[in-house]
Amino acid sequence: MTNKVLVAYASKYGSTQEVAEAIAKIMREKGLDVNLQQASQVRSLEEYSAVVLGAPLYLYRWHKYAIRFLNRHEKVLKSMPAAVFAVGPSFNGDEKEWLETRDQFRKELAKFPWFKPIESEVMGGKFDPANLSFPIKYFLKDLPAADLRDWDAIAAWAAEVADKLQDR
Repeated sequence: MTNKVLVAYASKYGSTQEVAEAIAKIMREKGLDVNLQQASQVRSLEEYSAVVLGAPLYLYRWHKYAIRFLNRHEKVLKSMPAAVFAVGPSFNGDEKEWLETRDQFRKELAKFPWFKPIESEVMGGKFDPANLSFPIKYFLKDLPAADLRDWDAIAAWAAEVADKLQDR
């Protein structure tokens, strides 16, 4: 195993990919050797010493490729430092939406009792009804586009995770 970090992500419309790219950039600036890859494309964690996994929550369900990633790599992840994030609130970002999203993310992670990330975070998301497909587009077409991603908070979280990984 090398001293390389994998930032793996699942993204349907590109918003979570942009967050993962920002996280990887900050971690590189902090001196870490980072690979950025779609979670669905990762076949082995052999070359990594740590993982950051991120995916969106759609209708309060974590993206299926993040779940598959955890299932596929359970054996290695049990003994590897990992951090995890979900991209969530993307409509109005009120307190209720944040609380519900954080609660659902905890429930999603609880499905993996063996998984003990060193950090976990829910980040704001991006919503553009023009990107949606039928039938969900029909129900959400009247909602305005919104981008609740807080790039300063994302950078701070990435720096905190990088510091924790370097301290290990």
